[in-house]
Amino acid sequence: MNTTELIRKKREGKSLTGEEINYLISSYTKKNIPDYQFSAFLMAVYLKGMNKKETAALTKAMLFSGKVINLDSIPGSKIDKHSTGGVGDKTSLILAPIVAAAGVNVPMISGRGLGHSGGTLDKLESIPGFRTDLSLTRYKQVIKKCSAVLVGQTKDVAPADKLIYALRDVTATVESIPLITASIMSKKLAEGIDGLVLDVKTGSGAFMKKTSDAVELANSLINTADAFNKKVIAFITDMNQPLGRYVGNWLEVYESINVLKGEQEDDLFELSTLLSGAMIWLGGKASYIDEGIEISKQLIKNGNAFDKFLEIVKLQQGDISFLKNPNKYPKSKVVEYIYAEKGGYISKMDNFQIGLSALELGAGRKTKDDIIETKAGLIFNYKIGDVVKKGDLLVELRSESKQKIELVKNSLNKAVIISNKKSTKPNLIKKILK
Repeated sequence: MNTTELIRKKREGKSLTGEEINYLISSYTKKNIPDYQFSAFLMAVYLKGMNKKETAALTKAMLFSGKVINLDSIPGSKIDKHSTGGVGDKTSLILAPIVAAAGVNVPMISGRGLGHSGGTLDKLESIPGFRTDLSLTRYKQVIKKCSAVLVGQTKDVAPADKLIYALRDVTATVESIPLITASIMSKKLAEGIDGLVLDVKTGSGAFMKKTSDAVELANSLINTADAFNKKVIAFITDMNQPLGRYVGNWLEVYESINVLKGEQEDDLFELSTLLSGAMIWLGGKASYIDEGIEISKQLIKNGNAFDKFLEIVKLQQGDISFLKNPNKYPKSKVVEYIYAEKGGYISKMDNFQIGLSALELGAGRKTKDDIIETKAGLIFNYKIGDVVKKGDLLVELRSESKQKIELVKNSLNKAVIISNKKSTKPNLIKKILK
């Protein structure tokens, strides 16, 4: 096949065959196509799009660029969840132990923080000793023992995705829905799953700012899951404010502990039990989603969910003494506060700016070589729609550096808008798609 002709074909808006797509992905993975040509192909896809068949073929080519994990030796359903990312989204840490405690296997391969959005692996690694770099053999052993595992992508799993994503990042082609779909689904399908629950975020703190774009992405993911005969359900959820109250790696682990121990029932609790309920339903342990939600709540109430979290962390070499007694975790060197300058209603939160502020405090990476400050982050006392009085504590800032706090304090102060007019709380669940 001729690479230049295939680029031209896509540039002119024509559909590529599965064989042509497989040739492009296979050749690029083997370094037979140079970056400059594959960049041109990515831009052609970005501008002209792909139909359902092309997107499924792209996913398949990326999936089979490496190992596809076979979990047939492990009895029971294997169900995972994927979130498109946001600010304060730590649901994976909560729902994995809940769903595992319900008897459904959760083989979860997660990612690191991306831009203003936090990453599950970074949060888990704030637990001293926790290993996310397990071998495939150990990956299977942990699932067999406790029904869940939380790891990072290995070089053997969907290697084409790693290469292509790095190129997309520097060629302004990240936002392409077919490319996003293939990236997500190639990794998820490589886990050996039977079904997938999707949490597609929309709002100021999401990658998909508009609900219509989030719905388009969710439908693309559903169509691709259907093409591989996988059970799937998608939720479009709000990301116009932080999920829960805590933003930052250890802070989010701490908040997850609170939810798993039944000490916190808020938007984070609601979304975590909804997603875990859907996973329990897809896994065949509930007849409908609402029953799955009730099972989730019961597993929190009877302590089984938190016990399962301890079991998972221990099997992945994490020090569970910090989970049993979070107050023994080291404290940030610098703590500052932002107070309400006037009374009124919280009417808006610039969630993108909040995410960037957490990153600046040390909770994320600006470059791939940056070292994350596990204790850094933000704690919010109020959400959109809440009433505040002048002088109320709005935000607590934590960092190892006074200079970093001073850098973000002004922009963070502007990120929380107080209005005289009564404001309504945003709907957490905007749409459900099957």
